Amino acid sequence: MKTTYRAMQVSAHGMLELVERPTPTPGAGEVLIAVEACGICGADVSDIERADSALNPPRVPGHEVVGRIVALGQNTPSIWKIGQRVGVGRLGGHCNECSECRRGHFNLCRNQPVVGSSCDGGYAEMVIARATGLVSIPEALLSVEAAPILCAGIATFNALKKSGAEAGDTVAILGIGGLGHMALQYARKMGFRVVAVGRGTDIAADAMGLGAHRYIDTELENAAEVLNTMGGAKAILTTTGNPTAVAALMPALQPEGRLVVLGVGKDPLPVSPGYLVGAERGVIGSITGSPYENEKTLDFSVLTGVRPMIEIMPLERAQEAVQKMRSGNAKFRIVLTIGDQTNAHQ
Repeated sequence: MKTTYRAMQVSAHGMLELVERPTPTPGAGEVLIAVEACGICGADVSDIERADSALNPPRVPGHEVVGRIVALGQNTPSIWKIGQRVGVGRLGGHCNECSECRRGHFNLCRNQPVVGSSCDGGYAEMVIARATGLVSIPEALLSVEAAPILCAGIATFNALKKSGAEAGDTVAILGIGGLGHMALQYARKMGFRVVAVGRGTDIAADAMGLGAHRYIDTELENAAEVLNTMGGAKAILTTTGNPTAVAALMPALQPEGRLVVLGVGKDPLPVSPGYLVGAERGVIGSITGSPYENEKTLDFSVLTGVRPMIEIMPLERAQEAVQKMRSGNAKFRIVLTIGDQTNAHQ
């Protein structure tokens, strides 16, 4: 094993710089992963902008990590082996001690690291990860395909499962980007009547190709009115942090329907209590999922042919890739590759 590895860390000016670091040794319950691919998520932008400049060494972002285990720390569960291909998502491994863990709600554990934010992530050749956060990667998936599923995939897959919608129900997806393009595919494969809601005609063909039965362009149509002519939506999954856009769509929610919030914004979401009480509608949030749920998402993706639409760039171009994601010009995810190790294990 090499004594050093390359990493893209956050510089003092909020930019990314390529550096050489000493190869770390995993501690108890940890593994060292040789990274093959790391997806770029919109949350990476805020991680980079808000990184603590006093950290030494500076933070390495990235939380859609796929690679192979090259070293095991003490007391690592026997299910994890040297050479095994694994992934790590946004949640870096539950503690197994807090009240939420004891209830089996591992994704709600408050004592786990946030990968790329409170601990180093995958914009690097090596990364340390808690064994409780590891996800086994199916052989049928390329590493570059699996990486975005570890965040954008599980976030939308789990949100749809929590939506209360059943096969044949109408489900609206608001925002057709990195999250939305995965939500459309999963919703179609789950048997929903899928309505994509976006802005502009440039995305219409993609939305229909990804699984939508109907695309609503909010620049040309009133989305709530169109949905109501279709009988309303049993569930609305919103991937945008724009509360005005979300509020405009809510009148289309059926009685007992649910608005599932994935997009995080700074401004409050205006919701009338009477609107919720009068027809027993609900508003819920959804946050990724446990490693087990992540593996279920990967397996479902393999079974149904769901794949992220990606652009591949090398680690050295991470700064350019983040800027492209920030600008909204990515279609629909960007994945960094490290070396020539992007193929699924054969």
